[in-house]
This record gives sequence, C-alpha cells and structure tokens, in this order.
Amino acid sequence: MEITFPIIDFSKLNGEERGATMKMIKDACENWGFFELMNHGISHELMDTVERMTKEHYRKCMEQRFKEMVASKGLEAVQSEINDLDWESTFFLRHLPVSNIDEIPDLEEDYRKVMKEFAVELEKLAEQLLDLLCENLGLEQGYLKQNFYGSKGPTFGTKMSNYPPCPKPDLIKGLRAHTDAGGVILLFQDDKVSGLQLLKDDQWIDVPPMKHSIVINLGDQLEVITNGKYKSVVHRVIAQTDGTRMSIASFYNPGSDAVIYPAPALLEKEAEKSQVYPKFVFEDYMKLYAGLKFQAKEPRFEAMKTMESAVNLGPIATV
Repeated sequence: MEITFPIIDFSKLNGEERGATMKMIKDACENWGFFELMNHGISHELMDTVERMTKEHYRKCMEQRFKEMVASKGLEAVQSEINDLDWESTFFLRHLPVSNIDEIPDLEEDYRKVMKEFAVELEKLAEQLLDLLCENLGLEQGYLKQNFYGSKGPTFGTKMSNYPPCPKPDLIKGLRAHTDAGGVILLFQDDKVSGLQLLKDDQWIDVPPMKHSIVINLGDQLEVITNGKYKSVVHRVIAQTDGTRMSIASFYNPGSDAVIYPAPALLEKEAEKSQVYPKFVFEDYMKLYAGLKFQAKEPRFEAMKTMESAVNLGPIATV
C-alpha cells in the first residue's frame, strides 16, 4: 500500500470543507507529526524573493567558505561513514523575543528587510496553527500560545541552510536524524532539490518538494503538552550529488522560562491514561538537547523527569 504524505489546502478552512480539512490536520498530527500546507496565505511573490535572495547570499558569501571547510577536513575523500558533522552550510536568525537580523554580517539591506517581512508572516501562520491544534485537541482557544509565552513571549528563530552537492551522500548525511526540540516548525524548502525524509513505521519517507508550500512539523514540546497524543517525529536530510538544496526552517518555540507540562484538560479527558511526560522549564530542556540532539528523545524526557523530582516545580494547576 502506497503511503501518501499529507498535503493540506489551508484555504479550505474558510469554506464548507473546513470540517474535513480540520480532520486531515488532526490525522497528520496524530499519525505523521508532519504535513505540507498549500494556499497558506503567505504571498508567492514574497516567497520567490526570499528564495532568490537566499540563494544569491549563499553563492556570494557562503559557498566558498563551505568548500574550504570540506577541503580542510578532507571530506571529499572519506572512506567510512561520518557521524559527527552534517553536510550543510547554515546561519541563524532570531526574531523573538528580540531580533538579531541587523547584527548578522554580510547580509544585504534588502535581504534583511525581506527576511523581517517573511518572519512576520510565518509568526502569524504559526499562531494560527497553534489555535487549530487547540481546536482539534479540545483545548481552550489560545491555550498553546499562552503555554509557550513565559515572561517575555515565545522564542522564534530561523535556521537558514543550504545543502551543496555531496560526492559521498552514502557516507555523510546532509543533516543527521533527529527530532526537533521546540514547538511548531515551519519549513520553506527548495522545490527542485529534494532530500528531507521522515521516519514512519520504520521506513524513511520523502517529504515531497512542492513550489510555494510550507512544511509543518511538531517538536518535542507539543508531544509533552499533548501527553503523547501528538508526537515529534525523527527526520533527516539526505545530501544529493547534484544541485544545492535550500532550506529555511523557522522554529516557533516556548519562551526560555516557559514551564512546559501535559495540558491538565487533556489529562482529565484521558483519566485512564496517566501523565507520562515531565514538567520542566523550556530552557533546561534546551540545555540538555544541545548535547543529545542526534540521540533518541525518550532518554531526554526521562532525564527531565529525574530533574523534576529533584527540583519539584510544584503541582500542576488544573483550574
């Protein structure tokens, strides 16, 4: 049986197909942890500009640096699998709580402006998605956004990546397998060069590159808040021998001091199912994740449980 990756027409939420579309989103969250959005409301013209400027910036400012790194490490001649680095060229932009776009060197002024505009659109889409997840979960509207808020609002940033042609894709991954630590991830990926795969039922499945789509995936924090009803899913990038793949992944995450725990309303509904996930401060989870990103998530959750019993963050309010 062919497995069909979930592709969702976001514009259908505004018409008579809303119920069926919400059901598709629910099914994707419960069974895939990933889905691809079409007609999501972000202008195609803006996306085309972001793509053009991102590829120009890579060619002008990053490509040569990447080639020098490859040469210095002798990566083109490797004979055995490399497990401690990824075949990618990246930089990071922070949008919230405070933007760092003006501090990143080598960015053209127009590119900074366009990325700020794109970030605003992605932030709106992320918050819309969180409310749709609330609706599907039967949580009060705004619960997830509020849960992410902390004292300074959510953390929101973008990883700008290019995956250049790789001579040994069987020995070096574009990006090693992992789950994402945060909340909801919005990916604008190359529509010509593929490479992103997710693990479903022990099979690696390609995430199809489609023009003007935004790929959504759920991070570890949503697995915790939903007490495992939604899962973060292992994914990786396979390097290609031809073509450079662009990937712009934006992470809408809890604020650093937000306290994350299973939603009491969900625990009440599932009285027979005990709380299996820990309660912790998001920043503490991120410190742990930094060293264990490419390992299984379950030991991370167990480590946070151990920390929780040591610190005791107090009872979970159910009011």
